[in-house]
Amino acid sequence: MKLEIARALFLVAGLAVTTVAVAAWEEPRPVVFSKAEQAEQCALPKEVKHHQVQAQPDHDLLLFLFGLRQGLRPFG
Repeated sequence: MKLEIARALFLVAGLAVTTVAVAAWEEPRPVVFSKAEQAEQCALPKEVKHHQVQAQPDHDLLLFLFGLRQGLRPFG
């Protein structure tokens, strides 16, 4: 096979792979959601809507993170 034919086949194969990759790559556009749209998409039971509980921070979390950090120090 001549070198020119091999180069042409390689170019065509590369363009085919690139075309398939571009066609398969779907990236969604940035979209702004309104509160009404979110309520329709994620419908909660009526009981949960009325009883929303505020999350309380764990007071031992900082101590826990400090202990984890101390465990990462090398000995000596």
